[in-house]
Amino acid sequence: MALRPGRPPRTRASWRLLGYLRPYRVRLGATAALIFGFAVLSGVSIGMISPFVKVLFTPRPGAVSAPAPVLDAPAIPGLPDVEGVRAGAATPSPDASAAAESQSDIARRVNDWKQSLRTSFEHFFLTGDPLRSLTRICLALLLIFLLKNLFDYLQSVQTVWVEQAVVRDLRNEVYGHLHQLSLSWFHARRSGALTSRLTNDIALVRGALAAGFSNLVKSVLLLIVCLFWIFWTSWRLALVSLLVLPPSILLIVWLGRKLRRRSTITQERMADLNAILQETLSGIRVVKAFAMEEFEKRKFGRAAHDYFRAFVRQRRLGAMAGPLSEYLGVVATVAVLWYGGHEILVKQAIEPQQFFIFLFAMLQLMSPLKSLSNINATLQEGLAAAERIFRILDTPPTVSSRPGARPATVVGSGIEFERVSFQYGHGEDVLRDISFRVEAGTMVALVGPSGAGKSTLVDLVARFHDPTSGVIRVDGVDLRDYDMASWRRMLGVVTQEAILFNDTVRNNIAYGVEGADEQLVARAARAANAERFIVDMDEGYRTRIGDRGVRLSGGERQRLAIARAIFKNPPVLLLDEATSSLDSESELLVQEALEALFKGRTVFVIAHRLSTIQRADRIIVLDGGRIVQSGTHGELVATPGLYQKLHRLQFRLAETEPAPRDRAG
Repeated sequence: MALRPGRPPRTRASWRLLGYLRPYRVRLGATAALIFGFAVLSGVSIGMISPFVKVLFTPRPGAVSAPAPVLDAPAIPGLPDVEGVRAGAATPSPDASAAAESQSDIARRVNDWKQSLRTSFEHFFLTGDPLRSLTRICLALLLIFLLKNLFDYLQSVQTVWVEQAVVRDLRNEVYGHLHQLSLSWFHARRSGALTSRLTNDIALVRGALAAGFSNLVKSVLLLIVCLFWIFWTSWRLALVSLLVLPPSILLIVWLGRKLRRRSTITQERMADLNAILQETLSGIRVVKAFAMEEFEKRKFGRAAHDYFRAFVRQRRLGAMAGPLSEYLGVVATVAVLWYGGHEILVKQAIEPQQFFIFLFAMLQLMSPLKSLSNINATLQEGLAAAERIFRILDTPPTVSSRPGARPATVVGSGIEFERVSFQYGHGEDVLRDISFRVEAGTMVALVGPSGAGKSTLVDLVARFHDPTSGVIRVDGVDLRDYDMASWRRMLGVVTQEAILFNDTVRNNIAYGVEGADEQLVARAARAANAERFIVDMDEGYRTRIGDRGVRLSGGERQRLAIARAIFKNPPVLLLDEATSSLDSESELLVQEALEALFKGRTVFVIAHRLSTIQRADRIIVLDGGRIVQSGTHGELVATPGLYQKLHRLQFRLAETEPAPRDRAG
């Protein structure tokens, strides 16, 4: 939806949110018609007071064949009656006389129209003896309230359908957009806060949609119906009663501004609470290992207290709207009671049944006024949540496919880095002037101390990031010119931290492949030396492994991640410390499986254990984000430098340390 640049954020959020209702405009139209019918029937039910009062309190001789006589309706304010005009100045000017005659004609027509409606309405109910009239009125009331409540039920069902459809669409759009955002965007945000956007904030938007359409339209129409009857019976009493509207409107506007700010603060506190909860649950092993349960309890308690204070302050403001609006209405009602009683007792200017209608309409007026005050609070909460959601949707991905990008199918000649540099945000370069070439079907190993830039380099190959400067070419074509999704489908990635899902062993190995061949899954598990512990589980390949594979040991999780890469059978492999959690025996078996898998594939391997990369076609040594050495294992061991130093250090430690025990469980 196109928006004017000068439109304030609140207005932009409102119109943008309404745009999500557009696909459901037919249902919205039906809902509006049902609400309109509900309001009309509410007005008719108020009008039924007049014949009811008349049939009970107006004495009638026997059967009445014609409607009871009614008094003339009050004159229109500011319009003199015909007699008044005639009794005016003796020599009026032609213009004044014409104006007075025109006003008199308008007043007469209005009175005739009102008299005709009243006569027709009461004629139906007051014809015949009082008991028959009373029966007719009671049956009419039953029918009116049946239809009224039926319309109310149907519009509620339609409203729930529309609001949930919009919430579904919005949640899917936010979730889909999160998948499009670059990896660096997630590094700067807490996953618990993002979860709060998809749960708490979406729920508040749902409330705004319900309040913004159904409740708002219903309250406005009921307000109009009540005002209609108020002005119908007496314009003087109507002016007295309307004294409550300006203060109510000012109150709603003032509270709305306050509530919007308070709601934003409350939602941020809820996001903090969710973030702490998510971090604690995902790192529960570390919490218990360091005996930090009490520390985490205190941290969560502080966040919970901050949310408690913000929520109470917000609700304290929101709770003011209804009572204040209602009290202002009561003040107006009391003033009307006094003035209306004076008009009946002293001037006898209003019929009793008309005053009853007026009084009932005034009392009914309190409900939509109070509802509008509460709706405003709900709307402000929802719009504040919508702004937070739209900030996510308006965040463009820093890594995306270019228009007209070509599909990636195979690595024919190789992958080349040409003067590639990279930095996170505005920090220092993590990689500086990196240039090398990997021939297709060969294996390159990346070695260096922690922080040298090895994982970042592999991330660039996967296009988790794009180079800050320089270019990566695949078969001579800029990697950014390939379709990103098709390129990543060519990759098999195994990281140091094995990321598994709370699903079965089978579905973790055949990730994203529905109806995968059982034999292929088992073959991949055998190749990763994982089949033995899988078949020992209660349900074998159908065993659920828990959140992030919590039911498995570190070595078992790593072997499942390797089995997943083997099952995918990709042309390009990216292994970041893929065997770091395996015992020596399992590492040897997996290494043999990987070496068989490496044949005919382009492989990037990161390993701190130099024994696992000795057979690499090329070893690149990184330090401080730069390439300091390059060659085969034999060449680098024989050459003084960082690799020789790392090699001697590792093998000296291996000779002095006892044989490692099985960490795979």
